[in-house]
Order: sequence, then structure tokens, then C-alpha cells
Amino acid sequence: MKNLELSTKSVDTLNEPEAAIELARLAVEIARHDALYYQHDAPEIPDADYDALRRRNDDIETRFPALVRADTPATRVGTAPSDGFGKIRHAVPMLSLGNAFANEDVAEFEARVRRFLSLTPGDPLAFTAEPKIDGLSISIRYEKGVLVQAATRGDGAEGENVTLNVKTISQIPHKLSGRDVPDVIDVRGEIYLGHDDFAVLNAAQAAAGDKVFANPRNAAAGSLRQLDSTITASRPLKFFAYAWGEASKLPAETQSGVVAAFARWGLPTNPQANVCASAAELLAAYRETGERRAALGYDIDGVVYKVDRLDYQQRLGFVSRSPRWAIAHKFPAEQATTVLNAIEIQVGRTGALTPVAKLQPVSVGGVVVSNATLHNEDEIARKDVRVGDTVVVQRAGDVIPQVVRVILEKRPPDAVRYVFPSACPVCGSHAARDHDGGSSTADVVRRCSGGLICPAQAKERLKHFVSRNAVDIEGLGEEKIEVFYDDGRIMRPADIYTLQARDSRSLKRLKDQKGFGEKSVEKLWKSIDARRKVALDRFIFALGIRHVGETTARDLAKSLGTIEAFQEAVRAAAAGGRESEAYRDLDNIEGIGLTVVDALSAFFSEPHNLDAVDDLLKHVTIVPFERIHAVQSAVTGKTVVFTGTLAQMSRPEAKAQAERLGAKVAGSVSKKTDYVVAGADAGSKLDKARDLGVAVLSEDEWIALISST
Repeated sequence: MKNLELSTKSVDTLNEPEAAIELARLAVEIARHDALYYQHDAPEIPDADYDALRRRNDDIETRFPALVRADTPATRVGTAPSDGFGKIRHAVPMLSLGNAFANEDVAEFEARVRRFLSLTPGDPLAFTAEPKIDGLSISIRYEKGVLVQAATRGDGAEGENVTLNVKTISQIPHKLSGRDVPDVIDVRGEIYLGHDDFAVLNAAQAAAGDKVFANPRNAAAGSLRQLDSTITASRPLKFFAYAWGEASKLPAETQSGVVAAFARWGLPTNPQANVCASAAELLAAYRETGERRAALGYDIDGVVYKVDRLDYQQRLGFVSRSPRWAIAHKFPAEQATTVLNAIEIQVGRTGALTPVAKLQPVSVGGVVVSNATLHNEDEIARKDVRVGDTVVVQRAGDVIPQVVRVILEKRPPDAVRYVFPSACPVCGSHAARDHDGGSSTADVVRRCSGGLICPAQAKERLKHFVSRNAVDIEGLGEEKIEVFYDDGRIMRPADIYTLQARDSRSLKRLKDQKGFGEKSVEKLWKSIDARRKVALDRFIFALGIRHVGETTARDLAKSLGTIEAFQEAVRAAAAGGRESEAYRDLDNIEGIGLTVVDALSAFFSEPHNLDAVDDLLKHVTIVPFERIHAVQSAVTGKTVVFTGTLAQMSRPEAKAQAERLGAKVAGSVSKKTDYVVAGADAGSKLDKARDLGVAVLSEDEWIALISST
């Protein structure tokens, strides 16, 4: 496994600069594991490791909303479908779930739902609790009760067409039976292998001299994703139905009621599911499921909780890649003891020097771990980690794998304290700890001062630009960026789009180089040409501006709309400074704060950055932001500010509803604000609206306005 610059430091103690760095690294690492898991059925880490990476990303984004990246894993599910199958666009996206790891997380989940729905402690609120199957997610579409197609999750929006393979699974009916079967329904669930069947399959694989599978999940995924459906038919795959996507009509008003209808129609459902009335009952179900885990006969990695009432689910809606009305409570992971052989320093896109522990390989829960992050010199000093130490490694918590602690009684007598380098190991430039925000406290991150002359930083910026959630150039991955940079072929992003033309004039053609060939080079040219049109939010994120993550880039794109408006806004803010109206306009965008505006201003104040953007725009067309999920309404395109206490819904629900209707929700009032919706005890925002002559609506007037759609 390749380790990036991941941190073991508690999220509560991160400052903004190191949080931004951490989010960038997590985005790259999670994207890599997504591809391994969803496309290649060959994960390098277990689900617990992956979930912990996701959890840390979510925790950092929660604490630092202004730093959310355009490529945030929070808005991503899975990875793009492979080329081996036809593609199917999901009518309703297949999203993933947020995670809970502690009892407190479950209690907060219930409290968060109640707050959003404005429920009192005495209002009833039911949940379902069911085992989280460790298999392959699938969507099966029935029309007039007949199975017509099936698709994997893919990237959440588009999956692989595995209809023929799914039809070979005996547990999945080709026709649903029942008087209340809707005309159209996408049944969703999990395809898996039982423990006994997995053992038989691996024995047969070994006897035939074929590859044995690492675990039942990999075996199930590999069995389903066979181009030859007869191979799938020979594998004893099973299925549980537990959710749905598009449906012309539903047979019940609750989650549990719809799943019960699935069973009536002939679909297999999990008998271990329960309906619970509180977080305490959910935790009881979690404990009981954990006790039964070994006897279930199939792998699970936690328990899924869902709000039972479907009208509540609809009101709660979604945030990023996950529903607000559901969460997965994961089982704890394991620890192991090993020896730390060395500490290596990696240099990231923003120049951060991050120490990585090189470990004597050790199996932790069946997965071999050889690297772990140490984050920064303060963490090394706090834990007093030394080369030669015996350490406890854990594949759980904030980041996995991580060094939890040193076993001091096993420390070698000649072990010496680690001295963190003060020079960049790549370019030799001075590496210093900045003083964040001009304060006297040094930033915990030590950064290389080499900037663009540092090959490590330049390479990482290029890798970021082509990454899946940025411009997403297939076939131009980390290894090729390394090669092309070292060869002088690609030194900055615009060089990517001129590579083919320059190669055609070169005496040293790429197709003749080691590791390449005519077909692979042609495929690369096609991949680059396919990304000469880039969505605005992806483009903003791809620029690699510090503190501008996927969500922040999306907020900017959603508010500004076009590349012309974006450039005009950020360049005006850079030229005018903090006291300018342009600066305040950017700061007024919901989700954008002073840190982000400062970062945008700094980026667009640098002549070499302006040149790089201008050169890029000669070769790419930036597609204006499209509000895919918005409907046309009386408030589409309007800027709305909510203030005070609302009586009929919570402020988060009101904001979510406004955005679904196409409005822009801002955090403060300006002359560009169209409406201020004022609840009880509205304060300075109401006063400013009146001073500026902005239309002020009561909650009832707001509801009447949006109801006129």
C-alpha cells in the first residue's frame, strides 16, 4: 500500500492550514481505494480502514466547512464503471452512508434528525436497524414486475450493466408477484457470498490452480463482474434487498413497510432487521447483532440505521454523498504490534513535509500493514516515536493505519530521538513552520519554501489536476505524471493539452518509449481530448488553490455560474483587497469564508498563476455550472438569507429546501440579496436588509412564495 501524507492528529486540534492539507491527501487516498475496490475488486485495505479515512475526512469538513474541496469524498460514491461492461445511468443516484463508530455518534444521529425536523423529545421517531452486509451493492430494475436490467453502484451516478449475470442468481426473481407491485421500481440491495460457499469456492480455485480470493466480498464482486455469465452462474451468490431507487409508487409509508413488501413480492430480505424507537434501542440492536455476528454465516461490518417514516426521509434529504436519514454503525477494528524500521518524509502539493512510519509488515485483521502516518514533528515528539521502537498499530480511529503508541519497555537502548528535517528532502530548500494568521503560534506543518522549483510540489499539483474529481483524465495517473515531468514533457497543466502536438513533432516519439505503445498512446490522446470540456466546479478545484476543496469549488461555481464571472470576481478581490466590495461579495457566498477568499486572492495575485490559468483556458472550454437537482420555481436564481428562529421548520431544513428550488442561500446580507426570510428574534441581518431596501419576508410569506411553484 502506498501511504500519502495522512495524519494521526486529533481533528479537534487541527488548525486550518493543516486541515486543508489533510483534506487534499485524504481525497487522493480515498479515490485510489475507490478504484481498487469498485473497479478492480482488489482492495488493499479492509472496509474498516476505508471507513476511517472517510470518517476523518467528514470530521475535518464538519469542523472546517470553508475548506471542503471540490473533489471531496463526501460527494463521491464508488468510482467510474470499467470499460468491460456497458454503462447504465441510475435514475436515482446510488449514494453511500455516513458512519458512526461510537455510541455518542448514534445519540448525535438521533439528536441531529430531531433538530432538523424540529421534533421535541416527546415526539415519536422510529428507526430501522439491520446488519450491514459486506458485499457488492446492486440496483435491479423491475418494470411491470419483470426484471429488465441490473447495474452495479459504479460511481453512484452510473454503473455497470450486469443484467445477464444477475439473472443467473437463483435468489433474485425474474418476476415479482403481488397485487401492489408498482409499474416501475429499482430494487437495491447487496450481493454476497456465505462463509461456507466462500470456502468451497476458494478450495475449487486452488485445486484448479486459479487465484484464490482474499475474502467473501472480493469473491462476490469478482463473481458478479464476469464477462462470461456462465462463470457467474457457477458461483453460489446470494442477495438481500433493503432499499430502492426510482419507484412509480411505493407500497407503504415506512422503510420497514416497503421492505416487508419486498418479501411479499418474492425478494429475499434480512430477517435480522428491527424497528427501534430511540438511540438506546438502536444500540441494543447493535450489541445483539454483534453477539450474533459469528453465527450469521456471512460477513457484516456493522449495523445500518434508517429513519422509518418515508415522509421524514424526504424532508431530511441528502447532504453530499449521504442521506441525512441513515447512518452505518461500524464494528471496531483491531490492533497489532510491530517494529518501526524507519521514518520517511513525503512532500505534498502545498509543500507540507509529512513523516511516514515504515513498519515491519504485520497482519492486522488479515491485512498486511507496512506503512503508517506520523503526521508532523509535534506528533512524533508527543508520542516520542523512535526508529527501532516496537509500536502498536491500529486500523481504526481517525486514520488507518496509524501508530497508536510506543511500547517503551521494548525500546532498544540505542534508540535516539527523531530530529525532524529543516530542509526539503526533495529540493533541499529551507522548510519552516509558518505562523498561522500572523499569530505567535507556529503552524504544526513544516513546509518546503521551494514552491514551483520543488519537483515534489510541482508533480503533486499535476497529479491533483488530473485526478478523478478534478479534470479526471483517464490513463494519466500518478506514475505517468512522474515520468512525463521527469522527461520534461509535462511541467504544468497546459502542457497536458499540447502534449500530442509536441509529440508529433518530436524525434523521440512517446509510442516508441519503454512502457508505451501505439495503442496506449492513442488511448491517452483520446482521454485528454475527452477532457477539453471541464465543468466549472471541477476546473476551480483542479487549480489546486489552497483551502478550496470540492464543496467550496462547487459553492463558488453555483454562485458565480461561469468561468468569466469567476475570474472577474476573484481577480477583483485580489486587486481590491479585504476592504473592497469584490472581496465582501465573495465572502458573502454561503460556505465561503475569509480563509477561502484570502486563498483565492493570494492565488490570483501571483503572475505565474494568472499565466497558468490563461494558458489553460486556451485549450479547454469551461462548462457553466448546472444546478442539476434544482427545479424551476419562484425563487430559482434568487439569493436568500435566513435569519432568526423559524417556527414551521428548522433553519437547516429551510436552507436545504431553498437550494432544492434553485435559490442561492447566502450567509450575510448585501445589496445583491433578493430576499431575507426573518423568523422570531431576527437581529442585525434584518436591520441591514431594511437599510439596504432588501425585500423581507416572514416565514409564512416565504412558504406562500415557494408554494406558488
